[in-house]
Amino acid sequence: MESFENLVRAEFAPKNTYLNTASTGLLPARTVVAVRDAVASVAAGRPGDMFADVEACRSAFARLAGVPAARVAAGASVATYSGLVAASLPTGAEVLTAEADFSSLVNPFHVRGDLKVRSVPLELVAESVGPDTALVAVSSVQSADGRLADLGALREAALAHGARTLVDASQSAGWLPLDANGFDYVVAVAYKWVLCPRGVAFLVVPQDLGALPPLFAGWAAGEHPWDSCYGPVEELAHSARRYDESPALFSYAGARHSLALIEELGVDAVHAHDTALADRFREGLASLGHEPVPAPGSAIVSVPGLGHRQGELSRAGVEVSDRAGNLRAAFHLYNTAADVDRLLDVLSG
Repeated sequence: MESFENLVRAEFAPKNTYLNTASTGLLPARTVVAVRDAVASVAAGRPGDMFADVEACRSAFARLAGVPAARVAAGASVATYSGLVAASLPTGAEVLTAEADFSSLVNPFHVRGDLKVRSVPLELVAESVGPDTALVAVSSVQSADGRLADLGALREAALAHGARTLVDASQSAGWLPLDANGFDYVVAVAYKWVLCPRGVAFLVVPQDLGALPPLFAGWAAGEHPWDSCYGPVEELAHSARRYDESPALFSYAGARHSLALIEELGVDAVHAHDTALADRFREGLASLGHEPVPAPGSAIVSVPGLGHRQGELSRAGVEVSDRAGNLRAAFHLYNTAADVDRLLDVLSG
């Protein structure tokens, strides 16, 4: 088996110091080739079977999440699937969220208008679950600052009170090991840490499908899709595929190769690599007199008061984000210690 370093070197050659995976992951070379080939095949009038790519992606994400492929729906966005979960709740149901969590996760519950949405600080989510809580919706890793949710405590609290759980793994899938079996629903976009083209997202549902209404079911959600193209769909898929959106096929043609790369590297190895770089950056910040938002074990480091330097860093060839006034750096498999040192060097100037 090829080494971690050799695999990464074969797939990535960024022209700058790219530390912004929390916004958008870089595409592997194999993915770029696959998308180009798929587009060319359609231009030539001989499209390949890109629906096979969707099924390969479903199976790959299922392996990353530790669940059967039958529990995974394939779509395009977190908001669509969060909205689907929101639609399953009865009027007046209480939804517990973390303060300032990502809008695509929480906003669908607010726009319902007839739900009781209660937001608390991230560190208080588990202890705030109560007998009236119908659903807890939280990101496993906070987009703004990289803080990790205590998913174990959340799972235990939800079980104790009979609440369902919805976890957004968009900022963790690909670098943080994931076991979706402990939660009712897990959703994630794939264009960040699993390095897929935009237009790919997944929803993990319970074995019993969680009573989700198939609100946007089209022909692709049929048990026999090619027999479900006209009129009402007579038989919805018996699996989570009933929640599939009609897929963005070019994106999925590339995504299967990105997901394959993550599997080849191994999430445990990616986790060790990413967090070591993040820790190196935290140590360097301390030497410069800066204190990041406390987020031990995270691949995302957020530094209060330095967000205004994002433009300066970009001009120097270092790509990070300005989030809520914080400088946010995200360290992933294609980054090196030299990237960390380059960021620290520019910040010290």
